[in-house]
Amino acid sequence: MSSAAVVLAVAVLSVTALGFFAARWGGANLSDLEQWALGGRSFGTIVSWFLLGGDLYTAYTFIAVPALVYGVGALGFFAVPYATVAYPIALVVLARFWGIARRRGYVTTADFVRDRYGDRTLEIAIALTGVVAAMPYVALQLVGMRAVFGRFSGLGATGSFLALTAAFVLLAAYTYTSGLRAPAMIAFVKDTLIYVTVIAAIAVIPIRLGGWPHIFALSQAVLARRPHAPSIYLKPAQYFTYATMAFGSALSLFIYPHSITSVLAARSREVIRRNAALLPIYSLLLGLLALLGYCAVAAGIVTKDASTVVPALFARYFPDWFDGVADAAIVIGALVPAAIMCIGAANLFASNVFREFSPRRTPVETHVAKILTLVMCAFALLFIFFVPVPFAIDFQLLGGALMLQIFPAFVLGLWTRWFHPKALLAGWACGLVASCAMAYAGGFTSNYTLHAFGGSLTGFIAFYGLLLNLLVSAILTVLLRAVRLDAGMDRTSAGDFA
Repeated sequence: MSSAAVVLAVAVLSVTALGFFAARWGGANLSDLEQWALGGRSFGTIVSWFLLGGDLYTAYTFIAVPALVYGVGALGFFAVPYATVAYPIALVVLARFWGIARRRGYVTTADFVRDRYGDRTLEIAIALTGVVAAMPYVALQLVGMRAVFGRFSGLGATGSFLALTAAFVLLAAYTYTSGLRAPAMIAFVKDTLIYVTVIAAIAVIPIRLGGWPHIFALSQAVLARRPHAPSIYLKPAQYFTYATMAFGSALSLFIYPHSITSVLAARSREVIRRNAALLPIYSLLLGLLALLGYCAVAAGIVTKDASTVVPALFARYFPDWFDGVADAAIVIGALVPAAIMCIGAANLFASNVFREFSPRRTPVETHVAKILTLVMCAFALLFIFFVPVPFAIDFQLLGGALMLQIFPAFVLGLWTRWFHPKALLAGWACGLVASCAMAYAGGFTSNYTLHAFGGSLTGFIAFYGLLLNLLVSAILTVLLRAVRLDAGMDRTSAGDFA
């Protein structure tokens, strides 16, 4: 067994032990749903910073962003501004939501939608959207893990599959046992490993390749010879695509179930505000990681699977043992967010779907959420084998296209009750169907080209879906209020939003 494999195995087993040990953190009663799923709403600034960082900067960051830059050039840098733009949105939206969630005991966004609009169908629609949208995001973490396991020639295809399954079984086991405390504790290790590997990569690889000017020049020459001639510069025809991908992703980032779960675990609104100010530090890391895509192009790495370019870079330019450290950063960088995502999706299904169809409508028991977490892990594992996409990052973008359709009901609902719940439901359905249709027509890519008036415009399908959603919701609200159709009862009060 190579030293890289040994380092990786030791790291994964160590964080697994840490995940089980987290059940003892604070002597919490993990049979209580808030303690298991939200850490007792007790995390301070430092823990929340690592948890949110571990939640948002994942194997997606380490694998998919450089892979996209390697494949399409400058367009792949959309992830840098989108992450930066997302934090001011989080500062405004999530601080407001945290306040009402704390006062009324909400565990999910669908809890708020239920009370705000008094419409159970809308609540279930919002919940199911979050559950389904989480699956491709979890699958994205699996792509990173698969890219690492696939590099070890002794495993083979079957061995890689078994290693991936084993890693996810361990993930499911310690998540079931320790809840949110497990990824919160492991996030400290994960972020340390990622910072070490990224700093080492940026310090070593560009020097070995002759410096950044040489890397950029060579990358431009190589990319120009590929089909569709991608470039290290954005072309005018890509401006709208780039802008909609960045803006649409920024709007959806903090309304994912895992983001909401991490935010509701904070012990105060000030913790959220501090993290909205501190988390952009990770955006610097993201920009550096994206540049590794150009390093892979300049290094002459050729692969049919773009997800393998970062592991290939580390294998080429670092000793075997440090290659294992980088592999561990990727795998642990997948396990942490995957755990939070499964908990968040399970919370939604248990609280807002399972409970809605329960004859007694009693509060959800913790063991139900735990079992559903295992189910979410299993579905995510299956998802990766049945939904092929050109680039791994498309998993996240396709999930964002679905997630963004709850924006009118949830985010706008934090400020206004003007929209009619039936209109929001119709807008949600139209946006969802349109997004899925565009994704299918485009071969499960994240962008779609509209043709009209003799011209064409390529943009993010989530952005198109949201525009249609808002248009339908607004028009139908005017019509339904004109005929005075019952708009449901608002169980929230002005004091809840203070």
